[in-house]
Amino acid sequence: MEYDIADQSLAELGHRRIEWATRRMPVLGAIRERFERDKPLADVTIGACMHVTTETANLMLVLRAGGARVALCASNPLSTQDDVAAALVDAGVPVFAIRGEDSETFYRHINAVLDSKPDLVFDDGADMTTVLHEQRSDQPIVGGMEETTTGVIRLRAMAADNVLRFPMVAVNDSDTKHLFDNRHGTGQSSLDGILRAANILFAGRTVVVAGYGDCGLGIAQRADGLGAKVIVVESNPVRALSAAMDGHRVMTTHEAAPLGDVFITATGDIHVFRREHFEVMKDGAILANAGHFDVEIDLAVLSEMADSYRELRDNLGEYTLADGRRLLVVAEGRLVNLGAAEGHPADVMDMSFADQALAAEWLKDHGPSLEPKVYVLPRELDHEVARLKLESMGGGLEILTDEQIEYLKSWRHGT
Repeated sequence: MEYDIADQSLAELGHRRIEWATRRMPVLGAIRERFERDKPLADVTIGACMHVTTETANLMLVLRAGGARVALCASNPLSTQDDVAAALVDAGVPVFAIRGEDSETFYRHINAVLDSKPDLVFDDGADMTTVLHEQRSDQPIVGGMEETTTGVIRLRAMAADNVLRFPMVAVNDSDTKHLFDNRHGTGQSSLDGILRAANILFAGRTVVVAGYGDCGLGIAQRADGLGAKVIVVESNPVRALSAAMDGHRVMTTHEAAPLGDVFITATGDIHVFRREHFEVMKDGAILANAGHFDVEIDLAVLSEMADSYRELRDNLGEYTLADGRRLLVVAEGRLVNLGAAEGHPADVMDMSFADQALAAEWLKDHGPSLEPKVYVLPRELDHEVARLKLESMGGGLEILTDEQIEYLKSWRHGT
């Protein structure tokens, strides 16, 4: 089996950590039982470009249990957990991922997975999909799935330009993904990454959150819960109003820059914080990025402005400016929750990856007849994932009576 990982001797540790995640992913476990019995993905080859974590490992094993052949590469150079990569290779899954790999290796790994000639692609950030369109446009693909907000934005842009050549399911747009993974997962794990890198006390500090989508909302909510004073920067008027009504101050980047102690980006856009903001930030201000790509903080300009740079702590770089101020950047401006921590807890990824598994089954059956557009996972599958998760948490779902169902379906009922 071909693979390219950092250290195969780490497999035993990876197996233990994958086992721990498995215990906390009951929905994916229920799907695995059915997949093992029915083999709905028999004769399907899947190429995945995702964060190589314990949760992703469980998804790969579930897909394989369903009969699929799978190969995996990293969707972010700093998100790979080398012990997990080793454990997957030990389990017979081809993995091409090394934590800290350079750009050339990153794309070589994507192409190695594509060499397996997948029928379906699993993407996280749309890099694999982009390679398929720009470099391997003749390679046939039945369809694919996109996990994250940034990737969906790219896919919708491709669809708008009429260049998307196969159907893609925007898993991120499933309610059981963005309302839970993005909000609760990103909210908790982003602060976890900052805490591991900097070991700061959030209580009493001013935290500036750029972007108030589901990810930014979750980050702001968790920072507020830790006692921080939260400022939100947002360009969408409805989201900005929502932040204000949630009790946060809403400002522009220029107004917030001199006030913040910690800055966290979650916009999916480029250069949210840049030269004019660095010029007025406090000495000791911490910058972290929760967006998929490392473009939200203009690190090239910050490097130009700095007289010196040093790695102050693991995953915490210190830029000393000409006037003596020090600005600190977590995880090189890459995805903070995976660059400086372990990513989302398995408990919430359980739903996201259950969506992925069901999307693969749905695409296998329907992909050949679908137009090359961006689709949302069918609502009944989304609701099934929610039902299974609620059940695993000991919750009960109300069952409507026939009278109630009839009432909701009729327009004739009045007062």
